Amino acid sequence: MPSIPNDAFVHLHVHSEYSLLDGACRISEMMSHVKAMGQKAVALTDHGVMYGVMPFYQAAKTAGLHPVIGCEVYVAQRTRHDREHRLDGKSYHLVLLCQNQTGYRNLVKLVSLASLEGFYHKPRVDWELLTQYHEGLICLSGCLAGEIPRLLSEGSYEAAKEKALQYQRLFGQENYYLELQNHGIAEQQRILPLLLRISRETGIPVAATNDAHYIAKKDAAMQDVLLCIQTGKTIQDPDGMHFETQEFYLKSTEEMASLFRDVPEAITNTGKIAARCQVEFQFDQIYLPRFTMEGVTDCRKLFLTLCKKGLEKRYGTPPRPEAVQRMKQEIGVITQMGYVDYFLIVWDYIRFARSAGIPVGPGRGSGAGSICAYCMEITQVDPLQYHLLFERFLNPERVSMPDFDIDFCIEGRQRVKEYVVEKYGADHVSEIITFDLMKARGAVRDTGRAMGISYGLCDKIAKSIDSRSTISEAMQRSDGADLRKLYETDATAKKLLDMAMRLEGMPRHASTHAAGVLISAVPITDLVPLQRNEESVVTQYPMGVLETMGLLKFDFLGLRNLTIIRNCVQAIQQYEPAFQIDAIPLDDPAVYAMMAKGDTTGVFQFESAGMRRVLTRLQPQNLEDLTAVLSLYRPGPRASIDKYLENRRHPEKIQYAHPLLEPILKPTYGCMIYQEQVMEICRTLCGYSYGRADIVRRAMAKKKQDVMERERQVFIYGSDGADGSSPCCGAAANGVSPEVANTIFDEISGFAAYAFNKSHAVAYALLAYQTAYLKCHYFADDMAALLTSVMGEPGKIMEYLSACQASGVPVLPPHVNESTAAFVREGNAIRFGLLAVKNLGKGLIAGIVQEREEHGRYTSFSDFIKRTQGLHLNRQALDSLISCGALDNLGVNRRQMHENQDLLLERYRNAGNAIVAGQMDLFSGMQTQSANTEDALPFAPEFSAEALLRMEHDSLGFYLSGHPLDHVQWMAELFHAKHAAALRELPDASQVLLFVTVQQIKQHVTKQGDAMCFLTCEDRTGQADCVVFPKLYPVVRQKLHPDAVLCVRGRISQKEESVSVLCDSLLTEEEMQRTFAQWHLCIKLHSGDQAAVQQALNWAQEHRGTVPLCFYLTDQKRMLMLKKKMTVAVSEASVRQLQMHFTSSQIGMIEKNR
Repeated sequence: MPSIPNDAFVHLHVHSEYSLLDGACRISEMMSHVKAMGQKAVALTDHGVMYGVMPFYQAAKTAGLHPVIGCEVYVAQRTRHDREHRLDGKSYHLVLLCQNQTGYRNLVKLVSLASLEGFYHKPRVDWELLTQYHEGLICLSGCLAGEIPRLLSEGSYEAAKEKALQYQRLFGQENYYLELQNHGIAEQQRILPLLLRISRETGIPVAATNDAHYIAKKDAAMQDVLLCIQTGKTIQDPDGMHFETQEFYLKSTEEMASLFRDVPEAITNTGKIAARCQVEFQFDQIYLPRFTMEGVTDCRKLFLTLCKKGLEKRYGTPPRPEAVQRMKQEIGVITQMGYVDYFLIVWDYIRFARSAGIPVGPGRGSGAGSICAYCMEITQVDPLQYHLLFERFLNPERVSMPDFDIDFCIEGRQRVKEYVVEKYGADHVSEIITFDLMKARGAVRDTGRAMGISYGLCDKIAKSIDSRSTISEAMQRSDGADLRKLYETDATAKKLLDMAMRLEGMPRHASTHAAGVLISAVPITDLVPLQRNEESVVTQYPMGVLETMGLLKFDFLGLRNLTIIRNCVQAIQQYEPAFQIDAIPLDDPAVYAMMAKGDTTGVFQFESAGMRRVLTRLQPQNLEDLTAVLSLYRPGPRASIDKYLENRRHPEKIQYAHPLLEPILKPTYGCMIYQEQVMEICRTLCGYSYGRADIVRRAMAKKKQDVMERERQVFIYGSDGADGSSPCCGAAANGVSPEVANTIFDEISGFAAYAFNKSHAVAYALLAYQTAYLKCHYFADDMAALLTSVMGEPGKIMEYLSACQASGVPVLPPHVNESTAAFVREGNAIRFGLLAVKNLGKGLIAGIVQEREEHGRYTSFSDFIKRTQGLHLNRQALDSLISCGALDNLGVNRRQMHENQDLLLERYRNAGNAIVAGQMDLFSGMQTQSANTEDALPFAPEFSAEALLRMEHDSLGFYLSGHPLDHVQWMAELFHAKHAAALRELPDASQVLLFVTVQQIKQHVTKQGDAMCFLTCEDRTGQADCVVFPKLYPVVRQKLHPDAVLCVRGRISQKEESVSVLCDSLLTEEEMQRTFAQWHLCIKLHSGDQAAVQQALNWAQEHRGTVPLCFYLTDQKRMLMLKKKMTVAVSEASVRQLQMHFTSSQIGMIEKNR
């Protein structure tokens, strides 16, 4: 038999990484492998989806290969609407390839409807859909799971033959092929002659495929691990899903020809099919919808009118020349680039939101740099005041499309999206898919689980990898020596890391983009496949792909803080009707003073412990300071914080690499912080246009080394623009030496990846300032709004309750005669919201409040039950109301209420039924009796204080009226105990001490048979998970019971999604006090503050005891022990007296051995 040329065969059945966790053919590697084999084309047929179509198409074109677009669809056994497990649990497989643009459009329709209408375990098409959308498609009969092979496996040859003819009649004689496969699987080899027989008897042609799931044979293990990750099994698990052989790879033409030597046409037909598949994508068209509005015939005229009216509103009449010129320039670019409708679309839905009372954010992202957007009230940040660049948002040289990121109140965001759907049509609007990739740490953990490797080793390796690094980068870093050593000396670790590196970066699962909404000029399924993600309809192509196809994304973000601001402002307007948040002064010293103290609980973007520390060091004085902090406090530039603070304190020490940099970097004290600064440096030093500067910034940010090295020469020596780019003079022409220019280029290229968008930072700094202003001047209203926003999150409620307590603002308990659903200010206090009580629904609460408002306050326990019967008050809800204290002061105590609630509920339920049945005569004396129900309730003593607190916790999820830790609060302050809420921000393995109450105890037995336990503990700020290992557990077991108050000492264990404390010791209050002799009581003071020293000595004389006293001299940064040793008594009374002279931060216990 003559040999078959390499390019005669084409793989027509291939699964990429986008067959999520069931395909290991990475597209980039696929192309080089196919090319190396001498094949000229390749297909993509992922399982039921088209996620990878565009990356595949572009990679193939770049590699000089012919791309064949396809999909292995699932076909319902009956119809796509049937969902009975016994009959519809398993679908058939069918390979569809796009012959032309019509075929592509039809495949998009099929794949979309399979998900939107036919999803049952898998997205399914059916015969009806195939009949409607088969034109332009070439069909292969599929693998062993195909309908024809399955009928043959069942022994139904004639049925298989008839079904094959049915498919041929549908798709056409030249468009249907029987698919031949041979992976060495017995069943395949059994039915192969039967498929050939059908071909001979019917004339249906054959095509050979290899159902490739991985690139080379050696990659079979990688596919096995992927399947185990998908199914939650291990590779050792006999019940796991495994391929029967290791033959599912991209084989050479020679290998395929050898497998089908008796059917050479099965090989050559693949090349012929590929040649017929000619789908081309156009990338030079923008599918921006036309803006329409009743009464508007000229969109450009409307746009200009809005801009010019807004210019006068924002900048006065006449507006200053700078603003007029800036607007003229922007209008020119916007009009030239065809984005007038885009601006109007955004303006329109923001206008709708405001008219519907939905709060809109001040702007975010680069769009805040547009004066047109500012004047159209799309954004609320003045780009001239804050020196924001329009070119960062839009310029004629920018390749990628612009996008406005708009924040809406989280409760109103959906209404805005519904408005857009209604205006442009449901078939023109969709949300957008995003893929969660296996990042380094996750890849290690997933791979380790699938390979059955011990959790301890996986955890150790994962924690040694920086979250921003790849595994390879982590091993090459200067601090990666331990990881490198482990890789080189531990065979299991090497095996794990090698496999994890192969999986790293692969898509793990699909989710919905947090904010992106696509609005298209044409029905979306004319261009892009859709699917359903839970309740959302999303595109199957991610944001970047949509952009290359000319489709425009609009960002609708839901921001909880806008809801908080709205609720707080509405509460303030009840007694200050003229108050407007947009009218507050932005230079209020009290606000900046509060933030400088780190008092930022509830302040947008500034709540974290790390951010508080930076604020206390920075001492912010204006919005620019807040903008800088938001930009610096991120993983990359965080190292620049010290330099920024030092330069801010000593501006005379700032040095610039060249005088031309001074005006650009002076506002940020010589530090590069913003993307706009990178652009200004390129423009000022080298004569770049803003457009070219933005392109270079993007290349630097993405670390495109080839682009950067080419640009280095342009940066230094300039360009005449002969390559089509905009010309520039270069730094040398402006008097910058090549050496200095090289240094500057290195600095900006290293920083560009971390530089922050100033427009975004200013907008968020403004929002942060607004939340800080409300907290500073309207604390109770602000905290009430904050607490309402986190109902259902006990940890956050506890944190905010703690802040209220620290500020001396009482939170009054919930009560049926005072509370509404939300938290509200009541005088100088905050009244607890009923919606935060467990088992109470919105409907019941609304009914309780409405009944009270219409018929007066509830006068007794029985009066409450009687009047709420029509609201379907059940025992669970009543139990929660009693337990949390919402029915206190109604004549009986909580024990009496608990013991009699069933009796009263039954009595009034029966009474209601009797009224309905017209049987009131049987209960003629009931009205008299009900008025005196309390008198009839037998007396019972109230529960203990501890029991009442426990009931409160059970019904609310936290303590409110008191706390079991109240009596050890002085000790927690003295030892500077960490708060549970702050544990997440502590470094892994750091030592901690905290005071907690035990909430839950979960015992566990290790593989070695040793007992240990997991504790869920709590303090005022939140929960802390604690682990008690076998060595400690027997020692402390007797202390562990619910509500136990313990001092925990241990080490932090940080994981991907959680943090826990690995306990070294657990001490009761009494045990902790007995250890005081092992500590020193230390007082911080200035050596020159003689009055403070004397106060400390006087106090020590009055409180003699056994704990040594020492001083830390803050000016000398050293510890001082008195020559004549002084020992003091440490108790709550003595510590409280000492705190009258010194702050809590000046007093503390330190261990003697430190």
